[in-house]
Amino acid sequence: MIYKVSYVVKGGQYPGCIKNQEEKPVVGGIVAIGPKKFEVIEVHEMMPPRDDFQFLHATVKAVGESNSE
Repeated sequence: MIYKVSYVVKGGQYPGCIKNQEEKPVVGGIVAIGPKKFEVIEVHEMMPPRDDFQFLHATVKAVGESNSE
């Protein structure tokens, strides 16, 4: 399965990205976007899996930042 993941950075301080990856992102996981590392705080299915693809949306925060807002 290939996951096409739209990453959005909470607060908008950093640009997000769209990545194709073989592992599904999970809450608490760490993802690199450019040279920075981010923690996944939400994952939502955008549509049901189709063939060998699944489209997901993930909200992330910079590692070390609090989740309260």
